[in-house]
Amino acid sequence: MGTLILAVTSLFLYSVGTALQALHVRGRVTSNLAITNLIGVLALTSHGLLIAQNVHHDGGFDFGFFKSSMLISWLIVFLLLGLNLRKPVQNLLLGVYPLATLTIILALVTHTPSRLVPDDSYGMLSHIALSVTAYSLFTLAAIQAMLLYGQNRQLKHNYNSLLVRSLPPLQTMESLLFEMVWAGVVMLVLAIVTGALFVEDLFAQDLAHKTVFSLLSLLVFVALLIGRYTKGWRGMTASRWTLAGCALLMLAFYGSKFVLELVFQKGA
Repeated sequence: MGTLILAVTSLFLYSVGTALQALHVRGRVTSNLAITNLIGVLALTSHGLLIAQNVHHDGGFDFGFFKSSMLISWLIVFLLLGLNLRKPVQNLLLGVYPLATLTIILALVTHTPSRLVPDDSYGMLSHIALSVTAYSLFTLAAIQAMLLYGQNRQLKHNYNSLLVRSLPPLQTMESLLFEMVWAGVVMLVLAIVTGALFVEDLFAQDLAHKTVFSLLSLLVFVALLIGRYTKGWRGMTASRWTLAGCALLMLAFYGSKFVLELVFQKGA
């Protein structure tokens, strides 16, 4: 199937999913889990086929800036749809679907130097897979933290908005946030360990700053979890710490790739 057909199909399905979720939040339509998941699975399928055509080629995987973003957005949608089967996370689709749409458009209309990883580099591929999973989980955590922050702020001001009425109770929202953070921390630790094992020379590959920011973000998340269980951190405090850790992690990944590939036009 052609790249254009897959791209248009993915964009259309994500747009329909976004519109339906927006109507649900506004109380215009009743939520239907089966229809929500069907649209999501169809969008994931076309999105995944698009990735297969654009990321894997020349005996390796191209993890350039925008192609990596397209891959990460696919995994974010995949994880969210899986969570939606047992957790009340459907409202996160309002942030995730437009994100996936944006990454697809940017991946197809822009060009950056290739960052090829050979098919047989299993250690490096495992490190990348764990890193991408960690970034995806923390992106979901960041969206969840923003919703939790807004929910807390509006409840404190006795403002019964559509946001407050459409979200689960605060305790449920906080529990979901910390589950995402815990899962992200595990994946990030594994990603750092595999990076230490399989990346031969951090400085030669311009990865030292990425490692530093990743370790700083890990420290922030660990501090958040310690604060949660020793001082009872929750609500807006938990949201701020989560967003701070996610900001550092995004700097680690996107900051370094942006400078290397878009500013210095450096491939590998």
